Amino acid sequence: MKAQRAQSYRFRGGVARIAAWHGRADVASLAFHGTDTPSGRSMERLLERLQQAGYREVVTNALGPSACLPLVDAGFAVRGRLHLLTHDLDVLPPASGLTRRASRADRPAVLAADAAAFDEFWHFDAVALQEAVRATPRSHIRVTTPHEPVGYGLFGRAGAAGYVQRLAVAPPAQNRGLGRALLDDGLRWLRARGARRVYVNTQEDNERALTLYLNAGFTRLPVGLNVLGRQL
Repeated sequence: MKAQRAQSYRFRGGVARIAAWHGRADVASLAFHGTDTPSGRSMERLLERLQQAGYREVVTNALGPSACLPLVDAGFAVRGRLHLLTHDLDVLPPASGLTRRASRADRPAVLAADAAAFDEFWHFDAVALQEAVRATPRSHIRVTTPHEPVGYGLFGRAGAAGYVQRLAVAPPAQNRGLGRALLDDGLRWLRARGARRVYVNTQEDNERALTLYLNAGFTRLPVGLNVLGRQL
């Protein structure tokens, strides 16, 4: 079954971006942009569209508690719980010298690092990476140096808010300070581009990532996020 092309579905209060979930032609990735998630008839039409496109399952982006409620009413259930953390960018270390801006030629190495760092269900293919890049008006990918990249960070800015959208280092290259270097250099880029506060989320059971963010100056917010999903 061939993966569907990404498309948008507009509803009152926002837009839903639909794409194949990490290359899975039978699973839809549903990313909401705007102030609301669809409710009532709008949600029914959206689910009908997904079924007609051949999807058998749908997974959302990370959502706050209030955005989850209409989806739970529509039969969605929690698939993953995430910590939400923030950084005010007041204090950052100097440039690490261990990372550089990514080029198009780095994409195969970036995808290989992502596949090595994440479980199969969660890792990015080329389409998922491109969707993540497009999720914010400004984005920036940094990769490790000096040899073939073994890790990368994807950072995005929307107004004064910055986002750590992805951070991955292949397991054989972990514990060398590369994840921290990618994170710190990405935060420096966000501050230089006008971001005043940065947000990141990580799965509740990912203690390694949580420790990295806390050590880098992030603070955990009291309310986390959820990834929801349902069969179609």
